[in-house]
Amino acid sequence: MFSPEKSVLLVIDVQEKLTPLMHEKDTLLKNIRILIQAAQILGIPILWSEHVPEKIGATVEPIRRLLSTEKPIVKTSFGCGGEPNFTKALAALYRKQIIVAGIETHVCVYQTTAQLLGSSYKVQVVADAVSSRTPENKEIGLARIQSEGGVITSTEMVLFELLKTAEHGQFRNILDLVR
Repeated sequence: MFSPEKSVLLVIDVQEKLTPLMHEKDTLLKNIRILIQAAQILGIPILWSEHVPEKIGATVEPIRRLLSTEKPIVKTSFGCGGEPNFTKALAALYRKQIIVAGIETHVCVYQTTAQLLGSSYKVQVVADAVSSRTPENKEIGLARIQSEGGVITSTEMVLFELLKTAEHGQFRNILDLVR
């Protein structure tokens, strides 16, 4: 099971020109915001990427606002693992459990997850915090991720897994996020 002390939240390419095209984009954004706020409450480091932002735009404002103390990792490769700045930043955290959210499930999320799994990371992809332009592509991406050893989870499932117990000191704060 994942724990706050061993985890990293990775938010992939939630950018201005892509996000409006995503299937169920409101649910996507709501759950990504919940994951970011929960990571901040639990002291989980957050890495976030932007794919060719000069063409696709910056991270959307509601997400960018929550991440204002950090800078995104800019990439041209679809998978974050193809960007040396990402691999250095991740390695410097000394954590092997990666919680993944973002877009698009069948392209950047899939390729990043495959790269992480190939580098001996444990990966949980949050199904209600990833999307593609079509539900079919999202489902195909999730199926490929699972077939390669990634674990599919949900926002609430991963948050309560991180807490382990209602006696956790941040239980009420996390509960308030999902209510």
